[in-house]
Amino acid sequence: GLINRAALAPAAKRSGEGCVYRMRKTACSQQCRAVVMNNRCTNIFALGIFAPGILALGIGILLAVGVMPASPDDWPLFRGGQAQQGASSEVLPDNLGIVWKYETGGPIVSSAVVSNGRVFIGSSDDRIHAIDLNSGEKLWTYLTKAPVEAPPMALRDIVYTGSTDGVLYALDAAKGDLIWKFEANDKIVGAANWAPGASPDRPLVIVGSYDGFLYGLDAKTGEPQWRYESQNYINGSPAVSAGRAVFGGCDAMIHSVSIKNGSAVSSFEADAYIAASVAFDGQHAYVGHYGGQFLCVDVLQQKKVWEYEDRNFPFFSSAAVQGDFVVFGSRDRRVHCVNRDSGEYKWSFRTRGKVDSSPVICGRDVFVGSDDGRLYRLRLATGELIQFCEIGAAILGSPAPARGKIIIGAEDGVVYALGVKDAKEN
Repeated sequence: GLINRAALAPAAKRSGEGCVYRMRKTACSQQCRAVVMNNRCTNIFALGIFAPGILALGIGILLAVGVMPASPDDWPLFRGGQAQQGASSEVLPDNLGIVWKYETGGPIVSSAVVSNGRVFIGSSDDRIHAIDLNSGEKLWTYLTKAPVEAPPMALRDIVYTGSTDGVLYALDAAKGDLIWKFEANDKIVGAANWAPGASPDRPLVIVGSYDGFLYGLDAKTGEPQWRYESQNYINGSPAVSAGRAVFGGCDAMIHSVSIKNGSAVSSFEADAYIAASVAFDGQHAYVGHYGGQFLCVDVLQQKKVWEYEDRNFPFFSSAAVQGDFVVFGSRDRRVHCVNRDSGEYKWSFRTRGKVDSSPVICGRDVFVGSDDGRLYRLRLATGELIQFCEIGAAILGSPAPARGKIIIGAEDGVVYALGVKDAKEN
């Protein structure tokens, strides 16, 4: 495969605490329990039907603004789509249970993506794994030189994944063969995103690194098209919409960058470093920071619209945004929901551990993991607990909804698929 090295000197050493995840081991019971403790994952309430958004937009318009909604059948990017709003039109059934498990060789921090019947996820066993969505069987693995914490991105027939070895790998989605790789000067732990390139058949892959740079790469060859320098580590994934890539960094800034040439468009000082990925709607960026505040920032006007602060605990979780709701986790062990326009408190739900997992909105429900080893299903409107599944090991990644299933990795090194078991198995 092709190898592209970042054409810059190694990043200077930086003072202060870096953006890191702390990991712990827990016992693994791997038994699903509903709220009524009937030894399987079931709902208390019937699932509502989510009205899908308008889909009759031309592809040309979508490419022009840099937004491609997630298919109801797939979840090809971290947080579902380029704008990273963490919402899906997927209508998940009531009686979810574990339908398959896939074991990797190390703890999983990465989040899964799903495309064309394949699940892609990284693991601390230094590998990128491809799994059959229906059966849970291994399709292929690719060995990198260090743990893979970054979520993959599936675009057309290629899966792009960063590793803590500082390399972004472009692999054939069907076979796992290396197409090209790009070497930054420090680890890559955030997901790649994509944007329109110079021509429709040459999209741009955009990814950040702990070397402080955001890179725009040719999706076919990995050749750098531009780079943008921040002042500290980039831990999260850039959101793409309205011709901009927007991300927060450990320099305590929210950056807005032109996808055309990588030039700075605007920036906003957040006062504390940002480990989470930004959710972006084309004007407003939603993200929490290490100082215990969650912000809505008008990127165009470069001003804060509102801030939410409950207790002084860091936010590492990325937000899910849909309608009037903004939902995010916190290290105060809670899932929080606020009004999208005002930031006013709507509800919170207390788990038994830190919530670094990023929630996903599916119809009228929210799915989110916790350090307590549980995957929770909450009602979006009220925060009411509908169901939980006892995985038994800390969940740091984001759930991936696709084709009637929820895919999640855990610190026990196992990828879990929750779906509907057949009647005999139930």
